[in-house]
Amino acid sequence: MRICWLPVVVMRPMAAHRLGIAWTGQLLLAARVILGLRVEVRGTPPTGDCIIAAKHHSFLDILAIAHAVPQCAFIMKRELLAVPIMGFYARKVGCIPIDRARGSEALQQITDEVARAQERPEGLGQLIIYPEGTRTRPGDKVKYKHGVGVIYAQTGLDIVPVGVNCGLFWTRRGIPIRSGTAIVEFLPVMPSGLSHLAVMRRLPMAIETSSDRLMAEAGEINAVGRTGN
Repeated sequence: MRICWLPVVVMRPMAAHRLGIAWTGQLLLAARVILGLRVEVRGTPPTGDCIIAAKHHSFLDILAIAHAVPQCAFIMKRELLAVPIMGFYARKVGCIPIDRARGSEALQQITDEVARAQERPEGLGQLIIYPEGTRTRPGDKVKYKHGVGVIYAQTGLDIVPVGVNCGLFWTRRGIPIRSGTAIVEFLPVMPSGLSHLAVMRRLPMAIETSSDRLMAEAGEINAVGRTGN
């Protein structure tokens, strides 16, 4: 499917976003039909330029968030751009490569790339960031990295926090996968203009509170199901 779309994307780069939505939709459909795992999206997914700061449990939350918004882009390791086909599409949708070995220089590179993307006719889109910096197990608490606050302050973009409970169904390693309903929740926008300190205090609170509530809800549903059986 992605190979067939190459000529279209070369001529019309925005078609890469439509392909991404179609591709992630197919994967989510396959998960529902084959594995009995569906995804519920709550809240209002953003449509304009913004930062999406999300809890990251597994590949499932990547699929769900990317499918829910019209123009997503990721901050990704520079080496991934060399992967055939995937690297091409990543560039076309506006993913921002990062060389983690450069430390603070890499963060400045990201903010420069975001600023340039905001000036494009189509804009930046929805930049997906995982502020913990890695996938975490459900219930794990990891200190949020300050990069998201720096990007927020230097670009003037709103932040949309996202809570998830996907790790209860699709683990970090992808095995095992449980049937049920995973939830991705888009939370109220944190508008631009807040201080760095305020962002780094409010963002973890919003994401962790939502994620904990969603995990508790899933646990209660499973408990009722077992009792009913």
